[in-house]
Amino acid sequence: MMLKDSQAFFIDAHCHLDLYEGIMDAGELIKNAVSRGVGLIIANGVNPASNRKVLSLANQYPQVKAALGLYPIDALKYDDNEIDDKIKFIKNNKDNIVAIGEVGLDFKEDLSNQARQKDIFNKIIKLSIEIDKPLIVHSRKAEKETIDLIEEAGATKVIMHCFSGKFSLARRIISNKWALTIPANIKSSEHFQKIVKEAPINSLLCETDSPYLHPDKKWPNEPSNVIESYKKIAEIKGLSLDEVKLKIYENYRRLFGK
Repeated sequence: MMLKDSQAFFIDAHCHLDLYEGIMDAGELIKNAVSRGVGLIIANGVNPASNRKVLSLANQYPQVKAALGLYPIDALKYDDNEIDDKIKFIKNNKDNIVAIGEVGLDFKEDLSNQARQKDIFNKIIKLSIEIDKPLIVHSRKAEKETIDLIEEAGATKVIMHCFSGKFSLARRIISNKWALTIPANIKSSEHFQKIVKEAPINSLLCETDSPYLHPDKKWPNEPSNVIESYKKIAEIKGLSLDEVKLKIYENYRRLFGK
């Protein structure tokens, strides 16, 4: 069944609502987002405490959906048994989440723990396949290695969050029929503008990564600003804002099955 424009709404596919404590009230953030037409916000967890906060927010606000994850640097704090416990927690909450994230690899600071990061991420990829949930993936300074691991494991429901790698790698993502989330700082980022030029619209989702990556380089960012991503995509693709809203909504439904 074809969706109508009136059924679609703006979606922030990646943010960190748990990080606003002492900055802004979650209810205010969500009210601001809804007032601008944002109907769905995927709050990503990064560690056990964060995951519990995300679940609580999703239970409290119907517009918020939970993604539970282990940020690659946070995950290094745990031994194998502890990692297995964290993965079990995510598995036990599979009916309460829409995705697994934020997860992945990060080789920005320390190259000595690459093998350990890959081992942990591989376990998480296998979990995503087992419970049939999309992966929301961090790949800073490890873009090729991240793509290689996911391809080798055979995962197909993949969202590459804020992808900053080479365009040859972005083309691999597109050919795999994975999604690229475009942050609101596309407003000034030539890199993300070029990705949108090259990627078909059916490969795209939008995000804020709030409280980070404000479209006007301010602090803090918030989910209501995801509309700036949509606006820039519309400008680059020569589409109306309503057309982009509907396309991104369809992409979300196809990938998340919601």
